Amino acid sequence: MNMGKWAQLLLAAPLLAGCSNFWQSPTSTTTTTTTTTLSSGVFYVLNVETSQIVAYDIVSGTLTKLGTYATPAVPLALAVSPSGSFLYLSTANGIYMYTVVSGGTLTLGNDKGIISSDTAYTMQVDSTNSWLIEAISGSTSLCAIPLSTSTGLPPTSSTEQCATLPSTTVQQLTIAPKNNYVFVALGKGGTAVVPFTAGNTSPFGTVGNIGVKGSGGAALSVAVDPSSRLFYIGETVATSGSETGGVRAFTLASLPSVAELSGSPYTSKGLAPYSILPLSTGDYIYVANRQTSSSSSGVIAGFSFTSSSSTYSLTALSGTVTAGTHPVGLAEDSSKQFVLAVSVDGSPDLEAYFFDTTTNGQLDATITSTTGTDPVQASAVVALPQ
Repeated sequence: MNMGKWAQLLLAAPLLAGCSNFWQSPTSTTTTTTTTTLSSGVFYVLNVETSQIVAYDIVSGTLTKLGTYATPAVPLALAVSPSGSFLYLSTANGIYMYTVVSGGTLTLGNDKGIISSDTAYTMQVDSTNSWLIEAISGSTSLCAIPLSTSTGLPPTSSTEQCATLPSTTVQQLTIAPKNNYVFVALGKGGTAVVPFTAGNTSPFGTVGNIGVKGSGGAALSVAVDPSSRLFYIGETVATSGSETGGVRAFTLASLPSVAELSGSPYTSKGLAPYSILPLSTGDYIYVANRQTSSSSSGVIAGFSFTSSSSTYSLTALSGTVTAGTHPVGLAEDSSKQFVLAVSVDGSPDLEAYFFDTTTNGQLDATITSTTGTDPVQASAVVALPQ
């Protein structure tokens, strides 16, 4: 079952050249590796092959393992509540809830039983800590599990609410910071745009859809600007040239009308953009590409974000930085000092980058590490909030 999950991911990313409304010249791949004395907050890595959650932090530039937790069943996805009090684990048996105590220690809650029988492939907790939004690969159901903000569990008096997606090929979902939309990347089925109201007992509105840019392309990732200005879709076959992956950028305020930025899609400088990370400051966006046209090692590309009134633009940073083999997840740690990356086929499993002090936006590699006895298939990384 472990390999089936990732086989589906790899097959969902066609590696064919596509068309675009612009051409961008190739850039070099460089990584500056150096040391730092910075410290991070607590973060967790999900190892699919070894069925583990591994807790870490970085203290004065040194990676520290805080604990390793065997999962109750084959793991699929992780999500952390914005309150930082609860961690949710989706498995082949259903969804479990952990309480987070001092120092990031995890305790399996709900008498070690599942809170839902759904086998969520992707999930996230809304900013009110009131809903766990999740989607199941192979199903058209997008579901919202109500949560108690005090216990992290579904109240006995409430029921799960669901909407119908236009495709069963679920890749990734994200919730807008204002809890007004949920976006779901659906592979060749495009991206579902779902109105959402956290305060309603039936929170979903009418589902819309944004088709893929290039023929044969697939939507793999979604993200929203933390200031609710733009939302992003990572697609294969979205740009021309040898690296056909692209990031599409849309104005959030225009919804339900779809308004794509001039110049979008922007080349992701690789073939398959599996993760998009807008920094909490809103100044930069990073994209992890599963591989490039010349290597199974992935790269991370960056963009600076600028705005003038209601006019927004992205500008590609020079070059890219190297990642492991098939990177699939990015996260910003709670101290806002590090960008964390995990690669499902290792080399390394985990990599931590900090921000260069002389070149704005440049990521410098500082830590590389295995997250267990390889192969572990590190598939996700989530960070506790401040």
